[in-house]
Amino acid sequence: MKELTILMPCLNEAETLAACITKAQGFLSRTGIDGEVLIADNGSTDGSQAIAESLGARVVPVPRKGYGAALGAGIAAAEGRYVIMGDSDDSYDFSRLDAFVERLRDGADLVMGNRFAGGIAPGAMPVLHRYLGNPVLSTIGRVLYRTPVRDFHCGLRGFNRAAILNLRLDTPGMEFASEMVIRSTLSGLRIEEVPTTLSKDGRSRPPHLKSWRDGWRHLKLLLTFAPFSLFLFPGLALLGTGLAAFVALLAGPVTLFGARFDTASLILASALVLTGFQLVWFHVLARLFAVRFELLPTSARFERLRNWLTVDVACRYGAAFLILGVTVALAAVTAWARAGFGDLDPGTIARPAALAVVLATLGVQSVTNGFLWGLLNQRVPQPAAPQASPVAAQA
Repeated sequence: MKELTILMPCLNEAETLAACITKAQGFLSRTGIDGEVLIADNGSTDGSQAIAESLGARVVPVPRKGYGAALGAGIAAAEGRYVIMGDSDDSYDFSRLDAFVERLRDGADLVMGNRFAGGIAPGAMPVLHRYLGNPVLSTIGRVLYRTPVRDFHCGLRGFNRAAILNLRLDTPGMEFASEMVIRSTLSGLRIEEVPTTLSKDGRSRPPHLKSWRDGWRHLKLLLTFAPFSLFLFPGLALLGTGLAAFVALLAGPVTLFGARFDTASLILASALVLTGFQLVWFHVLARLFAVRFELLPTSARFERLRNWLTVDVACRYGAAFLILGVTVALAAVTAWARAGFGDLDPGTIARPAALAVVLATLGVQSVTNGFLWGLLNQRVPQPAAPQASPVAAQA
Protein backbone atom coordinates (compact mmCIF):
# COMPACT_ATOMS: atom_id res chain seq x y z
CA MET A 1 0.00 0.00 0.00
CA LYS A 2 1.19 3.49 -0.82
CA GLU A 3 1.25 6.14 1.86
CA LEU A 4 -0.57 8.89 -0.01
CA THR A 5 -3.03 9.34 -2.87
CA ILE A 6 -3.54 12.84 -4.22
CA LEU A 7 -7.05 12.71 -5.65
CA MET A 8 -8.57 15.16 -8.12
CA PRO A 9 -12.13 14.99 -9.49
CA CYS A 10 -12.21 15.99 -13.13
CA LEU A 11 -14.82 17.04 -15.66
CA ASN A 12 -13.36 18.81 -18.70
CA GLU A 13 -10.36 20.36 -16.95
CA ALA A 14 -7.90 20.21 -19.87
CA GLU A 15 -6.87 23.83 -19.30
CA THR A 16 -5.61 23.31 -15.74
CA LEU A 17 -5.22 19.59 -15.13
CA ALA A 18 -1.59 19.36 -16.23
CA ALA A 19 -0.52 22.13 -13.87
CA CYS A 20 -2.27 20.42 -10.93
CA ILE A 21 -0.74 17.02 -11.68
CA THR A 22 2.74 18.49 -12.10
CA LYS A 23 2.53 20.27 -8.75
CA ALA A 24 1.25 17.15 -7.00
CA GLN A 25 4.02 15.00 -8.48
CA GLY A 26 6.55 17.66 -7.51
CA PHE A 27 5.33 17.48 -3.93
CA LEU A 28 5.67 13.70 -3.82
CA SER A 29 9.17 13.92 -5.31
CA ARG A 30 10.30 16.69 -2.95
CA THR A 31 9.07 14.94 0.20
CA GLY A 32 9.99 11.40 -0.83
CA ILE A 33 6.49 10.16 -0.05
CA ASP A 34 5.45 6.91 -1.68
CA GLY A 35 2.31 8.11 -3.39
CA GLU A 36 0.22 8.43 -6.52
CA VAL A 37 -1.82 11.03 -8.36
CA LEU A 38 -5.31 9.77 -9.11
CA ILE A 39 -7.80 11.44 -11.43
CA ALA A 40 -11.46 10.53 -10.97
CA ASP A 41 -12.84 11.43 -14.37
CA ASN A 42 -16.55 12.15 -14.55
CA GLY A 43 -16.95 11.83 -18.30
CA SER A 44 -14.64 14.49 -19.74
CA THR A 45 -14.90 15.14 -23.46
CA ASP A 46 -11.98 17.56 -23.83
CA GLY A 47 -9.11 15.07 -23.64
CA SER A 48 -8.48 15.42 -19.90
CA GLN A 49 -7.96 11.67 -19.58
CA ALA A 50 -5.17 11.62 -22.16
CA ILE A 51 -3.45 14.57 -20.51
CA ALA A 52 -3.49 12.84 -17.14
CA GLU A 53 -2.21 9.53 -18.47
CA SER A 54 0.57 11.21 -20.46
CA LEU A 55 1.86 12.76 -17.23
CA GLY A 56 1.82 9.43 -15.39
CA ALA A 57 -1.32 9.95 -13.34
CA ARG A 58 -3.78 7.10 -12.87
CA VAL A 59 -7.26 7.71 -14.29
CA VAL A 60 -10.43 6.13 -12.90
CA PRO A 61 -13.55 6.59 -15.06
CA VAL A 62 -16.68 7.41 -13.04
CA PRO A 63 -19.96 6.95 -14.98
CA ARG A 64 -22.17 8.28 -12.17
CA LYS A 65 -22.42 12.04 -12.56
CA GLY A 66 -21.60 14.52 -9.82
CA TYR A 67 -18.77 15.91 -7.72
CA GLY A 68 -19.51 13.57 -4.83
CA ALA A 69 -19.88 10.57 -7.10
CA ALA A 70 -16.46 11.23 -8.65
CA LEU A 71 -14.80 11.64 -5.27
CA GLY A 72 -16.50 8.58 -3.80
CA ALA A 73 -15.27 6.41 -6.64
CA GLY A 74 -11.81 7.93 -6.40
CA ILE A 75 -11.56 7.27 -2.68
CA ALA A 76 -12.64 3.66 -3.23
CA ALA A 77 -9.99 3.21 -5.95
CA ALA A 78 -7.17 4.98 -4.10
CA GLU A 79 -4.12 2.94 -3.12
CA GLY A 80 -2.86 5.29 -0.43
CA ARG A 81 -3.33 4.97 3.31
CA TYR A 82 -4.04 8.70 3.29
CA VAL A 83 -5.89 10.68 0.65
CA ILE A 84 -5.60 14.38 -0.05
CA MET A 85 -8.32 15.61 -2.37
CA GLY A 86 -8.55 18.91 -4.21
CA ASP A 87 -10.15 20.48 -7.25
CA SER A 88 -8.32 20.20 -10.55
CA ASP A 89 -8.93 23.83 -11.56
CA ASP A 90 -5.56 25.07 -10.22
CA SER A 91 -7.18 27.03 -7.39
CA TYR A 92 -5.33 24.96 -4.76
CA ASP A 93 -1.56 24.55 -4.57
CA PHE A 94 -0.79 20.83 -4.63
CA SER A 95 2.91 21.55 -4.13
CA ARG A 96 2.28 22.66 -0.54
CA LEU A 97 0.56 19.78 1.21
CA ASP A 98 3.09 19.35 4.01
CA ALA A 99 0.78 20.48 6.81
CA PHE A 100 -1.91 18.00 5.74
CA VAL A 101 0.53 15.08 5.75
CA GLU A 102 1.97 16.08 9.14
CA ARG A 103 -1.45 16.15 10.78
CA LEU A 104 -2.47 12.85 9.18
CA ARG A 105 0.72 11.16 10.34
CA ASP A 106 0.05 12.57 13.80
CA GLY A 107 -3.25 10.67 13.93
CA ALA A 108 -5.88 13.04 12.57
CA ASP A 109 -8.67 11.28 10.65
CA LEU A 110 -9.75 14.35 8.69
CA VAL A 111 -7.68 17.46 8.03
CA MET A 112 -9.64 20.36 6.60
CA GLY A 113 -8.13 23.28 4.75
CA ASN A 114 -9.27 26.71 5.93
CA ARG A 115 -9.19 29.29 3.14
CA PHE A 116 -10.33 32.12 5.39
CA ALA A 117 -7.31 31.52 7.63
CA GLY A 118 -4.80 30.92 4.81
CA GLY A 119 -5.85 33.62 2.39
CA ILE A 120 -8.18 34.11 -0.56
CA ALA A 121 -6.72 35.81 -3.61
CA PRO A 122 -8.69 38.64 -5.25
CA GLY A 123 -11.33 37.19 -7.56
CA ALA A 124 -10.78 33.63 -6.32
CA MET A 125 -14.13 33.38 -4.55
CA PRO A 126 -17.37 35.14 -5.53
CA VAL A 127 -18.45 37.84 -3.08
CA LEU A 128 -21.71 36.01 -2.41
CA HIS A 129 -19.82 32.86 -1.41
CA ARG A 130 -17.15 34.64 0.62
CA TYR A 131 -19.35 36.86 2.75
CA LEU A 132 -22.68 35.01 2.83
CA GLY A 133 -22.80 31.42 1.57
CA ASN A 134 -19.69 29.89 3.12
CA PRO A 135 -19.79 31.78 6.46
CA VAL A 136 -23.50 31.16 7.00
CA LEU A 137 -23.45 27.47 6.09
CA SER A 138 -20.25 26.87 8.08
CA THR A 139 -21.76 28.61 11.13
CA ILE A 140 -24.93 26.51 10.86
CA GLY A 141 -22.77 23.40 10.65
CA ARG A 142 -20.72 24.35 13.71
CA VAL A 143 -23.83 25.12 15.75
CA LEU A 144 -25.76 22.00 14.76
CA TYR A 145 -22.88 19.54 15.06
CA ARG A 146 -20.46 21.22 17.48
CA THR A 147 -17.61 20.69 15.07
CA PRO A 148 -14.42 22.78 15.03
CA VAL A 149 -14.51 23.15 11.25
CA ARG A 150 -14.72 26.80 10.20
CA ASP A 151 -14.63 26.26 6.44
CA PHE A 152 -17.11 23.48 5.69
CA HIS A 153 -16.71 23.70 1.94
CA CYS A 154 -12.98 23.88 1.43
CA GLY A 155 -12.21 21.54 -1.46
CA LEU A 156 -8.69 20.81 -0.24
CA ARG A 157 -8.71 18.27 2.58
CA GLY A 158 -6.87 15.15 3.65
CA PHE A 159 -8.10 12.08 5.48
CA ASN A 160 -7.42 8.56 6.58
CA ARG A 161 -8.89 6.53 3.74
CA ALA A 162 -10.11 3.64 5.90
CA ALA A 163 -11.86 5.97 8.35
CA ILE A 164 -13.73 7.79 5.59
CA LEU A 165 -14.65 4.59 3.75
CA ASN A 166 -16.26 3.34 6.97
CA LEU A 167 -18.64 6.31 6.83
CA ARG A 168 -20.10 5.05 3.54
CA LEU A 169 -20.63 8.52 2.10
CA ASP A 170 -23.12 8.52 -0.75
CA THR A 171 -24.24 12.02 -1.76
CA PRO A 172 -23.48 12.50 -5.48
CA GLY A 173 -23.32 16.30 -5.72
CA MET A 174 -21.42 19.21 -4.20
CA GLU A 175 -23.00 18.46 -0.81
CA PHE A 176 -20.52 15.60 -0.53
CA ALA A 177 -18.18 18.13 1.10
CA SER A 178 -20.67 18.76 3.91
CA GLU A 179 -21.56 15.09 4.28
CA MET A 180 -17.92 14.21 4.93
CA VAL A 181 -17.63 16.76 7.75
CA ILE A 182 -21.03 15.91 9.26
CA ARG A 183 -20.57 12.15 9.27
CA SER A 184 -16.98 12.44 10.51
CA THR A 185 -18.14 14.61 13.41
CA LEU A 186 -21.04 12.35 14.33
CA SER A 187 -18.76 9.31 14.24
CA GLY A 188 -16.28 10.92 16.62
CA LEU A 189 -13.38 11.10 14.16
CA ARG A 190 -10.46 13.35 14.99
CA ILE A 191 -10.84 16.49 12.86
CA GLU A 192 -8.26 19.25 12.52
CA GLU A 193 -7.81 22.33 10.35
CA VAL A 194 -4.82 23.86 8.62
CA PRO A 195 -4.63 27.20 6.79
CA THR A 196 -4.64 26.93 3.02
CA THR A 197 -4.70 29.42 0.19
CA LEU A 198 -7.23 29.79 -2.58
CA SER A 199 -6.13 31.21 -5.93
CA LYS A 200 -8.25 32.28 -8.87
CA ASP A 201 -8.81 29.19 -10.98
CA GLY A 202 -7.27 28.94 -14.42
CA ARG A 203 -10.36 27.98 -16.40
CA SER A 204 -11.93 30.11 -19.11
CA ARG A 205 -15.36 28.56 -18.64
CA PRO A 206 -17.83 29.03 -15.75
CA PRO A 207 -17.41 26.72 -12.72
CA HIS A 208 -19.57 23.63 -12.25
CA LEU A 209 -20.83 25.03 -8.92
CA LYS A 210 -24.32 26.57 -9.01
CA SER A 211 -24.60 28.95 -6.05
CA TRP A 212 -28.26 28.72 -5.06
CA ARG A 213 -28.88 25.12 -6.11
CA ASP A 214 -25.78 23.75 -4.41
CA GLY A 215 -26.19 26.06 -1.42
CA TRP A 216 -29.66 24.62 -0.85
CA ARG A 217 -28.29 21.09 -1.15
CA HIS A 218 -25.69 21.82 1.52
CA LEU A 219 -28.30 23.38 3.84
CA LYS A 220 -30.72 20.50 3.25
CA LEU A 221 -28.04 17.99 4.20
CA LEU A 222 -27.07 19.96 7.32
CA LEU A 223 -30.67 19.83 8.52
CA THR A 224 -31.26 16.21 7.47
CA PHE A 225 -28.62 14.87 9.84
CA ALA A 226 -29.73 17.08 12.75
CA PRO A 227 -33.03 15.63 14.07
CA PHE A 228 -32.45 17.27 17.45
CA SER A 229 -32.31 20.77 15.98
CA LEU A 230 -34.84 20.18 13.22
CA PHE A 231 -37.51 18.31 15.20
CA LEU A 232 -36.89 17.89 18.93
CA PHE A 233 -35.97 21.39 20.12
CA PRO A 234 -38.63 23.21 18.04
CA GLY A 235 -41.15 20.52 19.00
CA LEU A 236 -40.50 20.87 22.72
CA ALA A 237 -40.67 24.67 22.45
CA LEU A 238 -44.00 24.57 20.61
CA LEU A 239 -45.41 21.88 22.91
CA GLY A 240 -44.40 23.70 26.10
CA THR A 241 -45.65 27.08 24.91
CA GLY A 242 -48.87 25.62 23.58
CA LEU A 243 -49.63 23.64 26.75
CA ALA A 244 -49.04 26.63 29.01
CA ALA A 245 -51.37 28.82 26.93
CA PHE A 246 -53.93 26.06 26.44
CA VAL A 247 -54.27 25.25 30.14
CA ALA A 248 -54.52 28.93 31.06
CA LEU A 249 -57.22 29.62 28.45
CA LEU A 250 -59.32 26.57 29.34
CA ALA A 251 -60.45 28.33 32.51
CA GLY A 252 -61.58 31.42 30.61
CA PRO A 253 -60.30 34.53 28.88
CA VAL A 254 -56.89 35.80 29.96
CA THR A 255 -55.87 39.47 30.10
CA LEU A 256 -52.15 40.11 29.79
CA PHE A 257 -50.49 43.51 29.50
CA GLY A 258 -53.86 45.02 28.66
CA ALA A 259 -54.60 42.54 25.87
CA ARG A 260 -57.48 40.07 26.13
CA PHE A 261 -56.90 36.52 24.89
CA ASP A 262 -59.91 34.28 24.32
CA THR A 263 -61.14 31.56 21.94
CA ALA A 264 -58.99 32.54 18.96
CA SER A 265 -55.90 32.24 21.16
CA LEU A 266 -57.20 28.90 22.45
CA ILE A 267 -57.40 27.59 18.88
CA LEU A 268 -53.84 28.78 18.22
CA ALA A 269 -52.63 27.11 21.43
CA SER A 270 -54.31 23.86 20.32
CA ALA A 271 -52.42 23.98 17.04
CA LEU A 272 -49.12 24.59 18.88
CA VAL A 273 -49.71 21.57 21.14
CA LEU A 274 -50.52 19.23 18.26
CA THR A 275 -47.70 20.48 16.03
CA GLY A 276 -45.14 20.29 18.85
CA PHE A 277 -46.23 16.77 19.82
CA GLN A 278 -45.89 15.55 16.23
CA LEU A 279 -42.45 17.16 15.85
CA VAL A 280 -41.27 15.27 18.94
CA TRP A 281 -42.55 12.08 17.35
CA PHE A 282 -40.76 12.98 14.11
CA HIS A 283 -37.53 13.29 16.10
CA VAL A 284 -37.97 9.87 17.68
CA LEU A 285 -38.79 8.22 14.36
CA ALA A 286 -35.96 9.99 12.52
CA ARG A 287 -33.45 8.93 15.17
CA LEU A 288 -34.61 5.33 14.96
CA PHE A 289 -34.33 5.32 11.16
CA ALA A 290 -30.89 6.94 11.22
CA VAL A 291 -29.55 4.61 13.92
CA ARG A 292 -31.07 1.59 12.22
CA PHE A 293 -29.27 2.31 8.96
CA GLU A 294 -26.11 3.56 10.69
CA LEU A 295 -26.55 7.12 9.45
CA LEU A 296 -26.27 8.49 13.00
CA PRO A 297 -24.65 7.02 16.12
CA THR A 298 -26.88 5.81 18.92
CA SER A 299 -26.68 6.77 22.61
CA ALA A 300 -27.40 5.11 25.96
CA ARG A 301 -30.45 7.37 26.44
CA PHE A 302 -31.87 6.52 23.04
CA GLU A 303 -31.32 2.80 23.57
CA ARG A 304 -33.29 3.02 26.85
CA LEU A 305 -36.12 4.69 24.95
CA ARG A 306 -35.87 2.06 22.25
CA ASN A 307 -36.24 -0.72 24.81
CA TRP A 308 -39.17 0.97 26.57
CA LEU A 309 -41.23 2.29 23.67
CA THR A 310 -43.22 -0.39 21.89
CA VAL A 311 -46.40 -0.47 19.83
CA ASP A 312 -48.24 -1.65 22.97
CA VAL A 313 -46.98 1.30 25.03
CA ALA A 314 -47.90 3.79 22.30
CA CYS A 315 -51.36 2.26 21.91
CA ARG A 316 -51.99 2.34 25.67
CA TYR A 317 -51.16 6.04 25.89
CA GLY A 318 -53.05 6.73 22.68
CA ALA A 319 -56.12 4.91 23.98
CA ALA A 320 -55.96 6.92 27.21
CA PHE A 321 -55.92 10.19 25.23
CA LEU A 322 -58.80 9.01 23.05
CA ILE A 323 -60.91 7.92 26.01
CA LEU A 324 -60.36 11.26 27.73
CA GLY A 325 -61.27 13.11 24.54
CA VAL A 326 -64.47 11.12 24.04
CA THR A 327 -65.36 11.59 27.72
CA VAL A 328 -64.97 15.37 27.47
CA ALA A 329 -67.05 15.42 24.27
CA LEU A 330 -69.83 13.34 25.89
CA ALA A 331 -69.82 15.56 28.96
CA ALA A 332 -70.22 18.64 26.76
CA VAL A 333 -73.10 17.08 24.80
CA THR A 334 -74.78 16.01 28.06
CA ALA A 335 -74.56 19.55 29.42
CA TRP A 336 -76.04 20.85 26.17
CA ALA A 337 -78.91 18.34 26.40
CA ARG A 338 -79.71 19.44 29.94
CA ALA A 339 -79.96 23.01 28.64
CA GLY A 340 -82.56 21.87 26.12
CA PHE A 341 -80.27 21.86 23.06
CA GLY A 342 -80.62 25.60 22.81
CA ASP A 343 -78.27 28.19 21.40
CA LEU A 344 -74.67 27.79 22.57
CA ASP A 345 -72.39 30.56 23.66
CA PRO A 346 -69.32 30.28 21.36
CA GLY A 347 -66.95 31.25 24.15
CA THR A 348 -68.36 28.54 26.39
CA ILE A 349 -68.61 25.62 23.96
CA ALA A 350 -65.19 26.32 22.38
CA ARG A 351 -63.31 25.25 25.50
CA PRO A 352 -64.60 21.67 25.95
CA ALA A 353 -64.61 21.25 22.16
CA ALA A 354 -60.95 22.29 21.92
CA LEU A 355 -60.00 20.01 24.81
CA ALA A 356 -61.83 17.05 23.24
CA VAL A 357 -60.25 17.63 19.84
CA VAL A 358 -56.73 18.02 21.23
CA LEU A 359 -56.98 14.91 23.41
CA ALA A 360 -58.45 12.79 20.60
CA THR A 361 -55.83 13.98 18.11
CA LEU A 362 -53.01 13.27 20.55
CA GLY A 363 -54.43 9.77 20.86
CA VAL A 364 -54.51 9.22 17.10
CA GLN A 365 -50.97 10.60 16.76
CA SER A 366 -49.71 8.29 19.49
CA VAL A 367 -51.27 5.17 17.99
CA THR A 368 -50.31 5.80 14.36
CA ASN A 369 -46.78 6.95 15.17
CA GLY A 370 -46.42 4.00 17.51
CA PHE A 371 -47.18 1.56 14.71
CA LEU A 372 -44.67 3.33 12.45
CA TRP A 373 -42.10 3.07 15.26
CA GLY A 374 -42.84 -0.64 15.51
CA LEU A 375 -42.36 -1.12 11.78
CA LEU A 376 -39.04 0.74 11.75
CA ASN A 377 -37.89 -1.15 14.84
CA GLN A 378 -38.48 -4.60 13.34
CA ARG A 379 -35.41 -6.78 13.25
CA VAL A 380 -34.45 -7.59 9.70
CA PRO A 381 -34.09 -11.37 9.35
CA GLN A 382 -30.77 -12.51 8.01
CA PRO A 383 -30.86 -14.83 5.00
CA ALA A 384 -30.30 -18.44 5.91
CA ALA A 385 -26.95 -19.91 4.97
CA PRO A 386 -27.25 -22.22 1.95
CA GLN A 387 -27.23 -25.86 2.93
CA ALA A 388 -24.70 -28.16 1.35
CA SER A 389 -26.16 -30.71 -1.03
CA PRO A 390 -26.00 -34.38 0.02
CA VAL A 391 -23.46 -35.06 -2.70
CA ALA A 392 -21.22 -32.26 -1.55
CA ALA A 393 -21.58 -33.40 2.07
CA GLN A 394 -20.53 -36.94 1.20
CA ALA A 395 -17.57 -35.64 -0.75
